[in-house]
Amino acid sequence: MLTTSKAVVSDAAPEEPPGAVDRHRLTATQGLAALSLDAMASVAYGPEAIVLVLAGAGAYGLGFTLPVTLAIAGLLAVLVASYRQVIAAFPNGGGSYAVARRHLGARTGLVAAASLILDYVLNVAVSVTAGVAALTSAFPGLYGDRLVICLGVLVLVTAINLRGIVDSAKAFIVPTAVFITSILAIVVAGLFRSSPASTYTADGHASVLAGNATSVGALLLLKAFASGCSALTGVEAVANAVPSFRAPAARRAQRTEVALGALLGVMLIGLSVLIGRFHLQPVEGVTVLAQLADASLGHNWAFYVVQFATVILLALAANTSFGGLPVLMSLLARDNYLPHVFGLKADRQVHRHGVLALAAVSAALLVFSGGDTNTLVPLFAIGVFVGFTICQTGMVIHWREERSPGWRWKALLNGFGAVLTGVSAVVVTATKFTEGAWLIVIALPLLVLAFEAVHRAYGRIADRLGLGRVPEPPRRDRSLVIVPVSHLSRLTCEALNAAVSLGDEVRAVTVSHPDEEDRRDTEALRRDWELWNPGVELVELTSQHRSLGRPVADYVSRVHTYHPHTRVTVLIPEVEPAHIWQRMLQNQRGAVLAHAVRKDTDAVICRLRFRLGSSAARVEA
Repeated sequence: MLTTSKAVVSDAAPEEPPGAVDRHRLTATQGLAALSLDAMASVAYGPEAIVLVLAGAGAYGLGFTLPVTLAIAGLLAVLVASYRQVIAAFPNGGGSYAVARRHLGARTGLVAAASLILDYVLNVAVSVTAGVAALTSAFPGLYGDRLVICLGVLVLVTAINLRGIVDSAKAFIVPTAVFITSILAIVVAGLFRSSPASTYTADGHASVLAGNATSVGALLLLKAFASGCSALTGVEAVANAVPSFRAPAARRAQRTEVALGALLGVMLIGLSVLIGRFHLQPVEGVTVLAQLADASLGHNWAFYVVQFATVILLALAANTSFGGLPVLMSLLARDNYLPHVFGLKADRQVHRHGVLALAAVSAALLVFSGGDTNTLVPLFAIGVFVGFTICQTGMVIHWREERSPGWRWKALLNGFGAVLTGVSAVVVTATKFTEGAWLIVIALPLLVLAFEAVHRAYGRIADRLGLGRVPEPPRRDRSLVIVPVSHLSRLTCEALNAAVSLGDEVRAVTVSHPDEEDRRDTEALRRDWELWNPGVELVELTSQHRSLGRPVADYVSRVHTYHPHTRVTVLIPEVEPAHIWQRMLQNQRGAVLAHAVRKDTDAVICRLRFRLGSSAARVEA
């Protein structure tokens, strides 16, 4: 049924008391596990992205790893401070979309929403493929099956999220804790070493370091900064999913945001210090994180714990998207920019349709890329920087309008962040444009146009329905209920019982065919009908082509022609089997009839479901 009201309605499950609903929402710790995996997992590739760019300037260039990381950490602090304010100002979630929609206009809000949607979808695909790539690096025999493994991981994460965000958080708390502990252990152990404990993983691998240089250009530093900013993806997820937290939701979300920023900042800076301390050089076939684990912990069981935790967390980092995107889609649905079905919640407070849509699009991307991370990475992180920039700009306007104590400093902080993220967005797009980023440049405006098309469609529907206007007083018309029948049974009796309760007049109709066997069945039905004598007329409709729906629809049209002020209802009796597998045995006559009548007439359609094994029957409009 099409819903045109702006109010978003829950699924038909019974409403739970407030305490029971809160049980399906996140604590601060659970929020860290459910919504921070994207950001946490970026530790595995953020420092490496910086090193690979600076390696172009040789060993001298690698000396700028820590300054570039400190600049990223500074931007991280700005973003965390900003999103704490976003959470307080917009407790219904939506992040940059909500900020932009209020302060920068509807279209800018849609650009922010589109950029976040693209980034969330790409995050799922990139995270899954990166995790599987780490797995196939350890077990090369699985490389040929990487696409199947990717899809299997996606199905697993989707299934967990369909059980609710709290269940997904509980499932991911242990992997998140192991990964964070492992990275902190690398940093602490490395700070106490003056030289690497082991270089086993890098031995025999070719270095990708360029020839020595004596200077580093601003463009190279800017490119390294932009590449390293991939570590900031996911910072906005908490602000997008504030309604998923337990009360007080805003306060819990703010604590989660601060914890995420603090942990991410410590890990990024710590790993960068170790890169300089051990004079690490990037090599082919071995990740920077693996080299750091080898140098700090040695090539032992602890090294493999780090690698295994990295594989798991990278594969599960897709959960951040499943926590943030369905909430964002529900807000877009509330504002009539997406179909209202995305605003519905299941009984576990999960936006089921948003989860399934995200899984379907991500699966298509995985198939398109063949499970190859390098195909997807050039598209990644562009959208999130666009969202960052729009959000920071909107918050500057927010402080100017609110003028709360200290608003100038807050506006200055957000303005500085907007400049930094805006420059990063331009640099990332320019440097990755020919590698596939052009797809994002095209997809983003197309997505905005799709949002506006949906909005216009809902506007036309609302205008036709007269939403917002007081309608005429209701009037009573003559009511005729038509019941299609093919035989006498308890189902027929229940259908007529419901029909006489609904209408002023009831007519039973049966469709006959000219062949001999069908004629005999029709004559037998008429004799039995007269013996039963239910007080309802039986009308015989003839079909030359063994069609069922068309004759009934034509009969309804004739009734409307001769009695234009009669309200016609077609009540279709159907059997509801006791077991789901038994539905395959049904002939689907009810669906065929309903489709034909709905397509060609304005009659009201009611489908009476008679449950086998029960005396109960229910009518659905």
